[in-house]
Amino acid sequence: MKPDRLDLSILAALQRDARASLEQISALVGLTKSPCWTRIDRMQRAGLIEGYTVRLNAALAGWPDTVIVQLTLDSHSDDALAAFGEALAEIPEVLEAYLVSGDYDYVLRIAVRDTRDYERLLRERLYKIPGIRHSKSSFVLKCLKQGHLPVSP
Repeated sequence: MKPDRLDLSILAALQRDARASLEQISALVGLTKSPCWTRIDRMQRAGLIEGYTVRLNAALAGWPDTVIVQLTLDSHSDDALAAFGEALAEIPEVLEAYLVSGDYDYVLRIAVRDTRDYERLLRERLYKIPGIRHSKSSFVLKCLKQGHLPVSP
């Protein structure tokens, strides 16, 4: 589906506050509630809106540190990539994992409590995944930006 100007306005409103009422969103975009809901429902059914979630403050939730890990695998076969992806899915501290181009095969974003916690995660979980040839880790010192997709009417 190709969102139009009103759809983009609705999406922008939802990204600002996914808890906004239908009445609030309708008023913001200049629609009555019924057509506004029809548009939201259509975007959900089409998969444009994938879901709704709560954004937590990682430090207050007990996960103050973030590590960016770059990994290279020994094999790039379909089976090896699938097995690696399944193994990562079992590690809750791995927040995001990307198959990338360049010098490394994967980039991971991992939440940890501190350096000792990261060392434990490496020994007990990450390095037990077969096929990892090389890794490089960087602790995030400061997050400069977290955002949403740029939607504007």
